[in-house]
Amino acid sequence: MRSGILSVDIGGSGLKATVIDEEGQVLAERMRVPTPHPCPPALLLEKVVAMAEALPAFNRISIGFPGVIRNGKVQTAVNLGSDSWLGFALADELSARLGGRPAKLLNDADMQGYGLVSGHGLEFVVTLGTGIGTAWFKEGELLPHMELAHHPIHGGASYENYLGEAALESIGKKHWNKRLGKALNLISIIFRPDRVFIGGGNVRHVELKLPEFVILGSNLAGLKGGAALWKKAGTPKP
Repeated sequence: MRSGILSVDIGGSGLKATVIDEEGQVLAERMRVPTPHPCPPALLLEKVVAMAEALPAFNRISIGFPGVIRNGKVQTAVNLGSDSWLGFALADELSARLGGRPAKLLNDADMQGYGLVSGHGLEFVVTLGTGIGTAWFKEGELLPHMELAHHPIHGGASYENYLGEAALESIGKKHWNKRLGKALNLISIIFRPDRVFIGGGNVRHVELKLPEFVILGSNLAGLKGGAALWKKAGTPKP
């Protein structure tokens, strides 16, 4: 019997969870509930525990979180609307709520990247959702996390302001896609990646013609990437 990993992808608009195997293959139908706003730690734990209890057996937990993670603790949580996240040890708390099963915590774009990259060359990951996430890999190894989303891209606006959910709703898909094209061009100039993967819930709105090195990914990647947190070699250390 394959050992299961509870994989949790925390997004600004939805909380997703499923059970995967050690290779990232999905073993149960993905569960999703809307993310409350605001979403303080206690409420998020309540929602995730309820999903976990409805899923098949698992013995480990992987969590992708939309913010900066340091030493297993949350440092930022811009899209969850609660200051109580600062310094919160989410992996430890969820582990305690789920019978002491060991848990690991990683930035959500980093975890999604593990579910997308080929493992060859320099690969950049962009996630399009409520906010914007980025991750950077070399030969399949996760490089130090960057918050490119908060860097200015146009007229003082950050990537998050420029391409996030609020911008999409405000300017419409046509202009949003033009902005995405500009952002991808800048990423190509700055990082010179061999491949760029685009993931996240708003990947379904991408309509522009993409260069060959830009690849659209599955929204399940954020969950499948949870397997990498338990690999013996190359395990990410946020």
